[in-house]
Amino acid sequence: MQSFEERLNKTLDNVKSKFVSIRTGRANPDLLSSVVVQYYGATVPLQQLGSVSVSDGNTLVVNIFDAGAISSVEKAIMSSDLGLNPQTDGSIIRLRLPDLTEDRRNELVKYVKKLSEEGKVSLRNIRRDELDAIKKQDDLSDDEKKRASESIQKLLDQYIVKVDDLVKQKEDEIRTI
Repeated sequence: MQSFEERLNKTLDNVKSKFVSIRTGRANPDLLSSVVVQYYGATVPLQQLGSVSVSDGNTLVVNIFDAGAISSVEKAIMSSDLGLNPQTDGSIIRLRLPDLTEDRRNELVKYVKKLSEEGKVSLRNIRRDELDAIKKQDDLSDDEKKRASESIQKLLDQYIVKVDDLVKQKEDEIRTI
């Protein structure tokens, strides 16, 4: 049961991390966590090349450590699916987040729901694996197997509620103007 719960926690953390990278109306440094930069032939996360901060409600500021990496960082930001247009000022890159339209908000909510459904499928797959492992154990009686299956289902239901709560929070965050 402990390994089962650990796997459920990892899946929940994965869903949370995907939700963090979804853009809302406010600037969030984690928005750039998925951006990777080609830097001297290697693929490097943006956080290793500079510090990301929020200057006002909807502007991100990236302070690049190595001036030679600025053009690579700009290319990586433009090629990402974030829809941001970098403005360079020396070793600082400013990213102004445009206001979200109602259509874009609806698209983001659909995307959040899609990600949550993928997370729920992962949780159900973990449950299936655990139930198969219980069925294969010959040293357990039928009643013990049934009790274990019921406790696994109860735990899974709790995690599905947690995913639904995350979706609700993210949807509220996206819809807030």
